[in-house]
Amino acid sequence: MQLGMASALETLCGRAYGAKQYHLLGIYMQRCWIVLFLCSILLLPLFVFATPILKLIGQPADTAEQTGLVAIWLIPFHFSFPFQFTLQRFLQSQLKTGVVALVSGGALLIHVILSWVFVYKLRVGIVGTALTLDFSWWVSVFGMFIYCVCGGCQLSWTGFSTQAFTGLWEFFKLSVASGIMLLLENIYYRVLIMVSGFVYNTKVAVDALSICVTILGWESMIPLGFLAATGYVTGCKPHSFHDFIYLRFTICDF
Repeated sequence: MQLGMASALETLCGRAYGAKQYHLLGIYMQRCWIVLFLCSILLLPLFVFATPILKLIGQPADTAEQTGLVAIWLIPFHFSFPFQFTLQRFLQSQLKTGVVALVSGGALLIHVILSWVFVYKLRVGIVGTALTLDFSWWVSVFGMFIYCVCGGCQLSWTGFSTQAFTGLWEFFKLSVASGIMLLLENIYYRVLIMVSGFVYNTKVAVDALSICVTILGWESMIPLGFLAATGYVTGCKPHSFHDFIYLRFTICDF
């Protein structure tokens, strides 16, 4: 949901960058921070009460208890979404994809090291896995934020502005529509995992389906990355309709 809501920032930042209204990019991003952070608070009960909710819909007690435990420790991960997704789109709309890749690569390296220490050496278990995930995502957030405020985006980041608190309702409506669209596109994967909790030998079914969905998610990153690049190129620079159609079909053929 939050990923879809942050996707609304792509359109606004892409248009502002193409129109050379660079100062608006930082204002749009701060506005997105406010809206998404408030939505994160509204979604917080899903993490806090994950165990009773899962038991209420008929999930096995042991699966519900374990899921609830992980959900509690993933709350910091949940609150990183408003900043992670918006910073990515803020930088990508300025064609600074190399910075995003570099920061993400560094965060991945840190995550691998911490996972090896906490999960395999210290045997912290599923809680340790959740904590390493929390930490690595916030490393990525701070890495991109430091780049933006320390001179990497001199034209588009001019500091915190009170203008970010104006037009919140219009931005909320746009972001919710985008969030619902992406939610409906991807919710059936999650529904399948939920349904697997009702079959015989639940643990094996959930594990197997989670692995399959994860592999499918990795695979989908390739075409999604190319399609996102096409959107940023066509959004940030003036192109004819013929150029837009050519780029789209070239990506699809690839």
